Amino acid sequence: MLRLSVRTGLLALVALAVVAPVAQAGPLIVSSPVEASASNPLAGCQADKLGTVFPDSEVEPWVDVNPANPVNIVGFYQQDRYSNGGSKGNVAAVSFDGGLTWVRTVPPQRARCTGPGTFFERATDPWVSFGPDGVLHSMSLVLNPDPRGGGFGENAMVYNRSTNGGLSWEAPITLRQDTDPRYLNDKNSITADPNDANYVYTVWDRLQVARGEIQSSPQGAENVVGLGFKGPAWFARSTNGGDSFGPARPIYSPQANNQTIGNQIVVRPQGQVIDFFNETNVRPFFRAVLSFIVSTDKGATWSAKATRVSQLVPMDRVREDGVIDTELNVTCPDPSDQGACPIRTADILFDVAVNRTNGNLYAVWQDARPSGLRYDTIVFTQSLNGGRTWSDPVRVNLGSDAGARVDDRQAFTPAVHVADDGTVGVTFYDFRNNTPPDGILGTDQWAVHCHSNCQQQASWGSEERITDTTFDMRDAPFARGWFLGDYEGLASDENEFISFFSQTHADETSAFSSRLTPGP
Repeated sequence: MLRLSVRTGLLALVALAVVAPVAQAGPLIVSSPVEASASNPLAGCQADKLGTVFPDSEVEPWVDVNPANPVNIVGFYQQDRYSNGGSKGNVAAVSFDGGLTWVRTVPPQRARCTGPGTFFERATDPWVSFGPDGVLHSMSLVLNPDPRGGGFGENAMVYNRSTNGGLSWEAPITLRQDTDPRYLNDKNSITADPNDANYVYTVWDRLQVARGEIQSSPQGAENVVGLGFKGPAWFARSTNGGDSFGPARPIYSPQANNQTIGNQIVVRPQGQVIDFFNETNVRPFFRAVLSFIVSTDKGATWSAKATRVSQLVPMDRVREDGVIDTELNVTCPDPSDQGACPIRTADILFDVAVNRTNGNLYAVWQDARPSGLRYDTIVFTQSLNGGRTWSDPVRVNLGSDAGARVDDRQAFTPAVHVADDGTVGVTFYDFRNNTPPDGILGTDQWAVHCHSNCQQQASWGSEERITDTTFDMRDAPFARGWFLGDYEGLASDENEFISFFSQTHADETSAFSSRLTPGP
């Protein structure tokens, strides 16, 4: 994922409501996490030589549950992450017993280590979605690192389908491919229409940079800002259940020096197809805004104007790096960041969910406003009228303040999902159990949920730890920061949540699954 690193002063602080917590939701019952990535099907494939590869690292997992067979769960993650982008390939972990045991399969993504052919060296941005008929749809970004360092390498968006719950995969379909170093297809997601198995929606941002700006930038295409920079949202859909896709096309184009990122589609039971994205405005001022566009005809046409939900104000907007490791006795792999080593998180991203019964919409993201711009917290907003109005964002991770140091209160990379009974669940990481003298950056994943009145902070309570033991973030791959993924997975099996997340253990980084059962 490309991130703009421009920092242009302090954003205006907009107060968020803070209400004394009165836990009303009962405790979550959390099952002991099960390692879903216990074997590495790509271990025998030799890495390319243009970056540092982290063997046996499984990061950035996504997950979905088969509505036609709920014991069938599939997670999708990057296998063997590189320091400078992408991985050897995206791997699927497949369970047919509700997450108790897992097998690994590899969709043919057109990446060298996954086949078919040797078109691309790497894959990234794994995403899966089950249709209502039990057909599994997946999407990957495949790419080549640019050996010249002066632009983007060749890249493409690739689709795969499985009709047996992820055990085997059909040949890939290329949705969009670019060979010009000015263009990067990036940060994709895929959504199978839960109301109609014929429709599958794919969306991503396609960055474009003027050739002269690439040549004049010491970093090449990375972080180039100029009149030629733009990142419109691109879209392709299938109307026959994934047999084929229509031509990829832009559906929302921001002005020059602006981009969309994190495009993610949800479908309301009333039929509206909604594409959410962060519109990052670089000039004349720098801000990030959660926005969306709507289609009422299954993606054939889209609203021309975006609706704004909220400004996003993570620490990333007010200092060089958002979430940081500040312990001075630790050597950061980036020589320029000693004492403020970055942790790469979902700082300018978000997650969204839709209630599959009534169509209510929910969003979460990292935001520093509740802390007075001292550290990232997790905030939540909802719309009960199809997106016309949204509640004021409220902080939902109050337990993170148990950390003795301010920097141990940092919370990051949230996910949100809605169970069949309407319970809203949120997961995230934080450092509340970090104890600096022990030499590790102690990290845990947590869950919190809400049964009703979720716009009230008092309705969120009973934070429960998902990780069995506190793990060391410094054992994660280093890719512009200690890296577990730009997102983590959260789905549901009827009224129980399935968390699918990465953590370090035994000097490796693996994908784990845990079942979360809400209390009364």
